[in-house]
Amino acid sequence: MRAVIQRVSEASVTIDNAVKSSIGAGLLVLVGIEDADTKEDVEWLSTKIVNCRIFNDEAGVMNVSVKDAGGDILLVSQFTLHASTKKGNRPSYIKASKADIAIPLYEQMITQLTTDLGKAVGTGEFGADMKVRLLNDGPVTILIDTKNKE
Repeated sequence: MRAVIQRVSEASVTIDNAVKSSIGAGLLVLVGIEDADTKEDVEWLSTKIVNCRIFNDEAGVMNVSVKDAGGDILLVSQFTLHASTKKGNRPSYIKASKADIAIPLYEQMITQLTTDLGKAVGTGEFGADMKVRLLNDGPVTILIDTKNKE
């Protein structure tokens, strides 16, 4: 799994001109799933996201997690995170999982984040044409790949 984590002041997902989910201060998480991903990847990544200390403490130092800050999470599936640009100018998405593998893992990630955060997370809709709005706070953007744990 690959994730792009952005600290935001606010974020939302709109589908067919209707807001599906919106959050205030917290994290917008874009997640890409590949066939090799497992439940262990879901658990590891969720723990990393919820406990990543990228919010400011009282001294202005990034030392507080989204959970400790009481922030929200908005999770959006994004197969393009597995784009390969090695050949030519048209990215290949061959590593990105198809719906039959990706949807169950995406749903597991929603459940795991909800458990780890201690409250519901906002979501997009797998496979939908989504419009994602965000106000990046910092900006702070972190990339995590479960295949690079060490």
